[in-house]
Amino acid sequence: MKITLDKDLIRQLMLEKNIKSQKELAKLMEISPGELSLILSNKFCPIKSNVEKLVNILGEKTLGTIKIQKPRQISLFENINKKFPDEVIDTSNITPKRQFNALELFAGAGGLALGLEEAGFQDVGLLELDHNACETLRLNRPNWNVIEEDITKITSSKNGIFNYIPENTTIDLLSGGYPCQSFSYAGKKMGLNDTRGTLFYHYAKIMKQVKPKMFLVENVKGLTTNDNGRTLKTMINVFENLGYEVTYKVLNAWDYGVAEKRERLVLIGIRNDLDISYRYPKSYDYKPVLKDVLKKVPASKGQKYSPAKAKIMKLVPQGGYWRDLPDEVAKEYMGKSYYSGGGRTGMARRMSWDEPSLTLTTSPSQKQTERCHPSETRPFTTREYARIQSFPDSWKFSGGVGEVYKQIGNAVAVNFGKEIALSVIASLNQLY
Repeated sequence: MKITLDKDLIRQLMLEKNIKSQKELAKLMEISPGELSLILSNKFCPIKSNVEKLVNILGEKTLGTIKIQKPRQISLFENINKKFPDEVIDTSNITPKRQFNALELFAGAGGLALGLEEAGFQDVGLLELDHNACETLRLNRPNWNVIEEDITKITSSKNGIFNYIPENTTIDLLSGGYPCQSFSYAGKKMGLNDTRGTLFYHYAKIMKQVKPKMFLVENVKGLTTNDNGRTLKTMINVFENLGYEVTYKVLNAWDYGVAEKRERLVLIGIRNDLDISYRYPKSYDYKPVLKDVLKKVPASKGQKYSPAKAKIMKLVPQGGYWRDLPDEVAKEYMGKSYYSGGGRTGMARRMSWDEPSLTLTTSPSQKQTERCHPSETRPFTTREYARIQSFPDSWKFSGGVGEVYKQIGNAVAVNFGKEIALSVIASLNQLY
């Protein structure tokens, strides 16, 4: 089998991208000019990672330069398109063909776990360090295997995660969302050892131990630009070195039945020995707004504004923010920020019944990210927070008001998690 690249077309794409020489292209690819010459020669079959570098630099048209001498060889490169996933799947009729097991790390208050359960997954373990979040999980699902432990202690122990789940357990899906942290690079390879000291490192260590068929990572959109994209690039490199084909895409929970503009990066990995494919879920035709989800909300506790703050917020119209305040009031409220111009639309922000909520944070009354009720002068209550994040009213939360806001604000929106889970099940079903 032999695969080569069309050198003339590559040159044409270089001109379109204003890349003046092979030497410049090699530098962008972080390889030597000699190695690039070999890649472009007819005597050399390029490895997929180098083709992916070309795709990232020159664009998707690069795929059209691939010369495949046998039709069967297309499968070696079709997964490159996963970096540009356009094809979606309708999840409305997807059900698991058999029981699929999930192991979740950084489980929090259970938003993703509940979504996985509703899709049909069986959780074999949920790892979480925060005590209140663990109590929330136990309160709602007494039969769940809640592992209240520091992940760093687990990965450094003799049997690792198998101290908490049976060693012969088949893990179909490893899920979770580790915090976004930059790495300290020891060299150019950007491998697992470069990620030591981060929670991602321990996620990858457990992945290496349990070898799941697929993995799911939900993270903040900012991961795509953290350290100029190098952080995400390193993570993908580690996953690939562990034997997984990786795809990633920024999705908005609002497209999946959540009345909230909440953009998240979703990474999906498939173990290389499995002949299956993945498609992201199709977005809903109707996107809910606050008036759809905040009907007859059960009474609950919530934060309150000080009298001075309430006096200011009463002046903000529905859907408005600090720029809608009288100028003198805005200057006093904003302080130096008043003169910094632009942005800051989260300050003195009142939501609108006819719009989704902005992204919920760990507190609805923080000055930079205020989430005021559309028609009442107060922050959203904890139960309203939960409704917006698509938690059912039956899902109870442990801890004080501040802790509950934190748990909900950090959670994966349940409906969003369910849709991603169903799309994963569609892939796993291909095995049976």
